[in-house]
Amino acid sequence: MRQVPLGRSSVRISEFVFGAGSIGGVGTSAATRGRGITPEEGLARLDEAWELGIRLIDTADAYAGGESERTVGSWLQQREAADMLISTKVGLVSRPDGSRGFDNSPEYIRTQLERSITLLGRVDLLLSHAPDPATPVEDTIAAFSAAQEAGQIRGYGLSNVDAARLGEVLAAADRLGLHRPVLVENRLNLLDRRDEAELLPIVVEEGLGYTPFSPLAGGVLSDRYLDGAQPEEGSRIAVAGTTYYAGFYTPENLERVAMLRDVARELGTSVSGLALAWLRDHPAVTAPIVSPSKASQWDAVHDAQKLRLDETTREKISQIF
Repeated sequence: MRQVPLGRSSVRISEFVFGAGSIGGVGTSAATRGRGITPEEGLARLDEAWELGIRLIDTADAYAGGESERTVGSWLQQREAADMLISTKVGLVSRPDGSRGFDNSPEYIRTQLERSITLLGRVDLLLSHAPDPATPVEDTIAAFSAAQEAGQIRGYGLSNVDAARLGEVLAAADRLGLHRPVLVENRLNLLDRRDEAELLPIVVEEGLGYTPFSPLAGGVLSDRYLDGAQPEEGSRIAVAGTTYYAGFYTPENLERVAMLRDVARELGTSVSGLALAWLRDHPAVTAPIVSPSKASQWDAVHDAQKLRLDETTREKISQIF
């Protein structure tokens, strides 16, 4: 698998990232805990990612109440995979009543980073999971910058941010002489292209890495829901369709996916492989985050690796969506 630079930083990553957000649950929601893949299945998917050449794992302290980090840490300890980079996130707090809050205060970042290092063994990249309206941006990036200065992390980034917030962070880092973020992790796929208008131009201009999650829109960008097929029990759409994938599984979108299937057939590839190839070849994208729950779902990554889309094909696909 190709290795690519993470923006203008000194870090290099694989052109696909393994997302560990389904280990023990689906994302951070307490309602989906226990409904993702088991830790044992997670270890198998991590082995497969390693064999494929993936060299960055994306997790978070809030995924499945910490089960994701524990499983990734166990895998790292067992495999002694020194070349695998680890990215985790901090700042999203799951409350006992099932609600969520945000805490990007310096104290919380320091405490959670130490916890993540204990579970994972090390942290290469640390991201703010989501903006915290109660904490000044300056305080948050000062804590991230201090962790980088102390050698606890190699760089930091932001997740679930809009263009205004990203601009605010970059301006504050420059004004205070602090380390700048090196990457942004947001959702981007053929069914959700909102970042293209305002955020991605900043990412490109400022030389940041960009690692999009949900590249297949919870599986809608595949052929599994075409021709009247319904979501299977345990699928991401069945488990978290209203939580994380709202608006994707619609008749209108399925019509677009059916048109994408026509293009895939012309190219002799799969719908999901073509959707991944389109995203990987996006000029602002560093590496999409993929999260196969089954070994067979790596087929989409294999298909994407065989494809390099020319501008005509990219534009044809873009016009469908």
